[in-house]
Amino acid sequence: MKHILSLSLALLLGAAAAHAADPTCKESRKGLATRAKVSCAEARKAALAALGKPNLRIRSAELEEEKGKLLYSFDVERTGHQGVEEVQIDAVSGQVISVAHETPATEAAERD
Repeated sequence: MKHILSLSLALLLGAAAAHAADPTCKESRKGLATRAKVSCAEARKAALAALGKPNLRIRSAELEEEKGKLLYSFDVERTGHQGVEEVQIDAVSGQVISVAHETPATEAAERD
């Protein structure tokens, strides 16, 4: 009986940890991860699938709120190409919101 209780507690703690903030996705504001229904890992898979191209590498991943909508924003590099593809994934539904190419000039303007 004691073994079953220990196992149950471990499973519950593991499930809670799975919903904690994913350290690979930076939060633009503390506490956003608690509102996300989709994990960073799930959103990352959706972002890469939306591009469907070979030789992709995620340069940055951020959970942010934009115009009242909670979303993951991924900057994805493609080997041999300039700029990045910015893919936004709805953090509640997991749906692709947008895919847009950003040139190096566009990226620099966003940082300013």
